[in-house]
Amino acid sequence: MNTISLMFTTSLILSITLITLNLWLTQMNPDQEKLSPYECGFDPLGSARLPFSIRFFLVAILFLLFDLEIALLLPLPWAIQLQSPITTLTWTFIMITLLTLGLIYEWMQGGLEWAE
Repeated sequence: MNTISLMFTTSLILSITLITLNLWLTQMNPDQEKLSPYECGFDPLGSARLPFSIRFFLVAILFLLFDLEIALLLPLPWAIQLQSPITTLTWTFIMITLLTLGLIYEWMQGGLEWAE
């Protein structure tokens, strides 16, 4: 129990010290150059707050979806060694089939194309 309280006290002191240093050392007086948009040393040509195309967000969401698929399939070699590998392979096949059908649907709808 003594070790846990020592670790808790050490982490609490370290956290308070770092927060205090952060608040003490930061500069709270931003000037005009820091507030201007970054344009490689040139004068800004337009607004820095241009909206993104909705297609960018669609492709980003699709990337996250298929990245999640890979994360779910990574433990598959260990799951095959369970007592019922047929069930594991069946669920894996169903998941890959559903995601492939979703990809084909998005492809046919034109959701993966950048230009109209």
